[in-house]
Amino acid sequence: MLDYTNTTAQLTEHNLDTVVIPVGATEQFGPYLPMHLDTLIAEKYAKAYGEVLNAYVLPALPFNTSEEHANFKGTVTISPNILTAMLEEIIFNLSKQGFCKFLICSGHGGAYWEGAFIKHINYKYPDILVIHPHHQHDAWSVAVKAAGFEGIEELHGGFMSVCTALWLCPENVILQSMGSEIPDRNRIFADFMGWDKLTKDGCWGNYVPGELTKEEMAEKGRVFWETFISRKCKGLKEVLEEAYQRKTDRKS
Repeated sequence: MLDYTNTTAQLTEHNLDTVVIPVGATEQFGPYLPMHLDTLIAEKYAKAYGEVLNAYVLPALPFNTSEEHANFKGTVTISPNILTAMLEEIIFNLSKQGFCKFLICSGHGGAYWEGAFIKHINYKYPDILVIHPHHQHDAWSVAVKAAGFEGIEELHGGFMSVCTALWLCPENVILQSMGSEIPDRNRIFADFMGWDKLTKDGCWGNYVPGELTKEEMAEKGRVFWETFISRKCKGLKEVLEEAYQRKTDRKS
């Protein structure tokens, strides 16, 4: 694996043909967690996937389609048209240098553009392949069980997010109660309405200080994400290589 801190001579010498493009976000995680958590998660993804695929790993883009959080101060949201246009430019430019396989990994769960973009780019450019690492459909449930998060009704900014932040950036965490129980009916509106209309403070879930120490919560965060990422890495290289061969097989 090489990344953007390496030199052009090193990239040329290693003759890599695969690129990992991580996309994070800058968005609210309730009143007391930092807004770069999705970017830190995307960086974790990218490093692990880059090692498995022996790829060139780009720096994480820190912005995403975060419309649901846009009314909370500090959140940055970019339209899907602008974001996907930039990603297409990146892919096209690198394809001219000999890269032909690309993996997109988004740290933001609200990146609904991802599937449509990947399908379109694969149709538009017949000589390259773009995929996402979504082949292990049980990865989330396996990680939830490993970390002991079963039964937690959380989408964003609750106990799991606190554990994640305490693992990734403990110096940025303020441990105060936040969030609330969200009515199940609100899920109907979650994909097309601002969460300032659906939650008390941006949290879909809640955190109340309890018996666990910071270290214990951070460990739960580590176990969850390392299990999740490890599961997503399993079989990823095989999927990428088979997909590329199938797509570029001129006999098809």
